[in-house]
Amino acid sequence: MALTGIEIFKLLPKTNCKDCGEPTCLAFAMKLAAGKAELSACPHVSEESKAKLTEASAPPILPVTIGVGDRVLKVGGETVMFRHEKRFENPPGLAILISDGMDDAEIDARLKRFNELQYERIGLLLRPDLVAVKAGGDAARFKAVVAKVKEKSGGGIILMSENADIMAAGLSACADRKPLLYAATEANLDKMAALAKENSCPLAVKADNVEKLAELTTRLTGAGIKELIIDSGSRALRRAFQDQIIIRSAALTKKFRPLGFPTIVFPAEMTDNPMKEAVIAAMFVAKYGGIIVLSDFRGESLFPLLVERLNVYTDPQRPLATKEGIYEIGKPNENSPVLITSNFSLTYFIVSGEVEASKIPSYLLVKDTEGLSVMTAWAAGKFVADAIAPFVKKCGIADMVKHHKLVIPGYAAAESGGLEEELPGWEVQVGPREGSNIPAYLKSWQP
Repeated sequence: MALTGIEIFKLLPKTNCKDCGEPTCLAFAMKLAAGKAELSACPHVSEESKAKLTEASAPPILPVTIGVGDRVLKVGGETVMFRHEKRFENPPGLAILISDGMDDAEIDARLKRFNELQYERIGLLLRPDLVAVKAGGDAARFKAVVAKVKEKSGGGIILMSENADIMAAGLSACADRKPLLYAATEANLDKMAALAKENSCPLAVKADNVEKLAELTTRLTGAGIKELIIDSGSRALRRAFQDQIIIRSAALTKKFRPLGFPTIVFPAEMTDNPMKEAVIAAMFVAKYGGIIVLSDFRGESLFPLLVERLNVYTDPQRPLATKEGIYEIGKPNENSPVLITSNFSLTYFIVSGEVEASKIPSYLLVKDTEGLSVMTAWAAGKFVADAIAPFVKKCGIADMVKHHKLVIPGYAAAESGGLEEELPGWEVQVGPREGSNIPAYLKSWQP
């Protein structure tokens, strides 16, 4: 059960040293209880208190990491049944399936799709995460295919075999990439556990039902293996859906730790129809797959899944925001227009798209407005002259253009006079109120 802020405070040093970044130990304890701080931020907490706090503050569904570097995937860490209660924490990983029984041309084609099917949307890169390599009966072939996957893709890897010797062969080719080992079963549990422990890799556990699954995870956690992904074995749609809800509910509402792990699901094994498979995957994005394995990737089905994942796993209490800064559209030069807008991601996406459509290379300044749109930010005092001017001065745009002309959104026209007072030497121009009018405006703009 989660500790309250006061209970956490009692376990802290109570020195108010401020090394954690908070003014007092009590303030830090309250943030820790609310999930807005990490225990590691306190360098003075005792080992005894750290052990108690780590166990007590662990989320009902433990987080698991797969892979290394900038493509590391973190799943789990969930604390709520429904997104509106707080937020969903870590988006599910989407995996493409490759079998070592495929010929090399097919394997290369799938790896090419994995690498190339990625999309930029509202300033974010949307792409799949994992390659699942399924073994046949030949350890040497499995190892060779895994080596190719490692060489030709930067994503995470899932090794799929219930034969521990074949798994060991594949693992020898990619252990440094921290792959997910799929799967430990009742028959091979000890051997798979040894491989996972020896190589510090996460381990997937598969059983025929939820009850048996809980028995296996209990044995593994007792052996000291904590990074687990669970598979209830269901391949019939209705039962698989029910199992996801049962597992999430048992972990969150009943605090049943043996099921407190992220799940892996296989739409690839539930249908031969590619579009039906995509619909099943979409269901598991919302309810509650941790890793979703697809038979193949197609742009027309992968892109909707990536967008759904983005939408479901954004914080409903915080607008999606773009990073503050200068964005170059086209190849702008010292005579190019300079526009400014808010950092609400949808606003940025629309404005940048219209600027690009104009074919006029431009600089787009994105001001941090805490994710609010132009009108809302203006009404809240976050997109007004005395907030915009310091950003324009500090961002460095004045050194990038000869002219000092700044185009502000039409909805912020009231700030033009104040901005010219705050920015001596700059001419503030009022641009269109609607994004659709930006191309025509830029085509007639003069430096």
